Amino acid sequence: PPPDRAIAERVHAIVRTVAPHLAPRTWYGMPAYARDGDVVCFFQPAAKFKARYATLGFSDKANLDKGTMWPSSFALVGLTAADETKIAALVRRAVS
Repeated sequence: PPPDRAIAERVHAIVRTVAPHLAPRTWYGMPAYARDGDVVCFFQPAAKFKARYATLGFSDKANLDKGTMWPSSFALVGLTAADETKIAALVRRAVS
């Protein structure tokens, strides 16, 4: 659907700019980005599970570890410039 597509296209542009070495692919029917065949991050459209928000998720292959607990997915209902900056920083850290 258009709202999911608009967010997914922005996420795609951010990931491709920040981590061009990640390979775009589908993962369980969702857009995802992989390094050496392993999914690092993915976009889950709201419509796929009839949820009220889309999700940007990170697999255990992402380098987001911080202490003993950290977020591995983020709800997206829209994207502001500040949100896009946060996503870029998360993706950079995930592939570091």
